[in-house]
Amino acid sequence: MIQVRRSEERGRARRPWLESYFSFSFGEYQDPRHVQVGPLRVLNDDLIAPGGGFLTHSHRDAEVITYVLKGAVEHKDSEGNHGIIRPFEIQRMRAGSGISHSEFNASASEPVHLLQVWILPDRRGIPPGYAARTFDPAARHGRFLPVITPDGREGTVDIAQDAAMLVSHLEPGERAAYSLRDGRQAYLHVATGDVEVGDLTLKCGDGATVRDEQAVTVQADEPSELLLFDLPGE
Repeated sequence: MIQVRRSEERGRARRPWLESYFSFSFGEYQDPRHVQVGPLRVLNDDLIAPGGGFLTHSHRDAEVITYVLKGAVEHKDSEGNHGIIRPFEIQRMRAGSGISHSEFNASASEPVHLLQVWILPDRRGIPPGYAARTFDPAARHGRFLPVITPDGREGTVDIAQDAAMLVSHLEPGERAAYSLRDGRQAYLHVATGDVEVGDLTLKCGDGATVRDEQAVTVQADEPSELLLFDLPGE
């Protein structure tokens, strides 16, 4: 079963420096039909104007993942971590028992386009932490490349949950498939481009929950960037 979440149906927030789209309930946008898929609780699509950003604020009990599509974002947190995150780099901030951080567009002239993901951990109150790794962009071409895993295997970034995040870039006509184990479900997000999933067409910003299927098979209609989450079943 594939349940589609259309881009235009997502929540939306606008500020002078920010345009955000919410795949799941977030902040003032609350939709009981779209709260989370398994432990995947937040998938926000943010466009931040030059010089704009999120002032210092606090989180707890979430694995916060930042994935930059274009531009660069500057991160600072209360654990002393500081870095500039660019495309093909994965950042994971473990909020755990509590952490404060800020995120700002690192450019004074160019916008930054990023996805922020929260995956709920399998236990509460763990120590805060931070990890970042840059991946070879060519490694995601024509396949689903793991970048987040529960145990950080094969150079991926670890999270405190039985979940994985994979990324892919497909050229027109290219196809990628990912097998799902029994009892698992997936969430697919089209970050850029248009793709076919079975007899369904998904466009930029669309998402799809996949349950009771043996695999997720995607074919691109145009150059496309995808995020795929392998999640425990409900």
